[in-house]
Amino acid sequence: MPHPSQPSPVTARRATPLSGTAEVPGDKSVSHRALIFGALAVGETTITGLLEGDDVLGTAEAMRAFGAEVTRTGAGAWSVHGVGVGGLAEPENVVDCGNAGTGVRLIMGMMATTPISATFTGDASLRRRPMGRILDPLTLFGARSAGRAGGLLPLTLIGAANPVPVEY
Repeated sequence: MPHPSQPSPVTARRATPLSGTAEVPGDKSVSHRALIFGALAVGETTITGLLEGDDVLGTAEAMRAFGAEVTRTGAGAWSVHGVGVGGLAEPENVVDCGNAGTGVRLIMGMMATTPISATFTGDASLRRRPMGRILDPLTLFGARSAGRAGGLLPLTLIGAANPVPVEY
C-alpha cells in the first residue's frame, strides 16, 4: 500500500524559454571582499548589489578606519576611494567588527602586511570565537598579536614591517 503522503507523478512539457532580468540579493562574503578590495585599490571602486546587513556595514566602517573613503550612493550602491596596497592608515580607535567573523578575519589579513597596528573587538559572540586559525599564518610572515589567551578578541595586531613569503 502506498504511503499517503507519496507525491503524485507529474508530467513535464516543453515550454518557451524564460527571458528577462532577475535581481538577486547581495552575498555577504562577496560584499565584505568587495569593500576590502576597493580599499586596497588606487582610485574609485563602484560596488552595486552590496548586501547592506550589519556585518557588511561594519566592514565598511572598518575600511573608513583604515583610511578609505566609503560612501553609500544608493540602495546597495557604494563608492570606495581606496588607499592602495601599503597605504592603509593606522586606525585611531578600536575596530569593532560586531558579530562579523568573516569580516574581522579578512580585515586582519588585509592589514597584517602593513607596518601599522590595530586593535580589534566584537560583540559577545565574536569575542568567544578563537582567532588562532587566522593569527597562525599571519604570524608566519611577520605579523604579531597581543591579546587574550586562545587568540580571543579583543586583540591587537601589529602588521609586519617586512613580510616574508610563507607556505601554509
